[in-house]
Amino acid sequence: MTRTGRGNVAAALFSAAFLCAGAAPAVAESQLCQVPAELTRLERPLAHTGQRLAAGQPVKIIAIGSSSTAGAGASSAAASYPGRLAVELAAIFPGVPITVVNRGINGQDAAEMVARFRRDVIEEKPDLVIWQLGTNAALRDMPAEQISRLIQAGVRMLTETGADVLLVDPQFVPRVISKPETEGMVTLIAATARRSTVGVFRRFAIMKHWREVGGLSFEAFTSPDGLHMNDWGYRCWAKLMCAAIADAATRATTSAELAPAAQPDQKPGGR
Repeated sequence: MTRTGRGNVAAALFSAAFLCAGAAPAVAESQLCQVPAELTRLERPLAHTGQRLAAGQPVKIIAIGSSSTAGAGASSAAASYPGRLAVELAAIFPGVPITVVNRGINGQDAAEMVARFRRDVIEEKPDLVIWQLGTNAALRDMPAEQISRLIQAGVRMLTETGADVLLVDPQFVPRVISKPETEGMVTLIAATARRSTVGVFRRFAIMKHWREVGGLSFEAFTSPDGLHMNDWGYRCWAKLMCAAIADAATRATTSAELAPAAQPDQKPGGR
């Protein structure tokens, strides 16, 4: 692809991030769903995903996790966050075949998810894996060191395939924040992701912003069980994640565009 072509792709991806964050059925909902950009920005670019989007090649995303990936609390499978993410991405990348596969199972913890990575994730040959975890570990008082080891081992399995990996931390809802261990779990996931050089979608901080800054009641984004999200919560999560993915893909393609061309006749260390 020429420099001009790569520049056009980067511009298109930038526009996609804007559209993803701004499109909504109503102005009021769009305003309620907005959060500061620093809460959605991923620390790491999604290099592999960005390259495939830039080339117009098919992108497969596997969403693996527990009940909030499976869609507990949603009115239908289509209203789960993976279902909504597929809709959001299709709207802004209409020329790219994008598949989002939901591999969430209610009640699972990190160890059970890692145990099925080979069958449910790796054999699917994904380009991006979104791994939601930590809620059940906090609710069940699982040892932090065990969770950290599981995350590192799981991320290693996934990145060895060449796929991008994005972690998702726990939800900010009554039954989760009532556990003293929850904030420590959020910190642990962020630190482990940083060591493993993958990004984290900061769901906990985003939902906390909805409640404490935006003034939303828990009932506005949480199902009656006080644990799972409702249709609005899943839809807004998908919208913000769509923006995060598009932005991280933009940074990946822009970095490639700005990188200096290799000099074939220059040896390592030469002048």
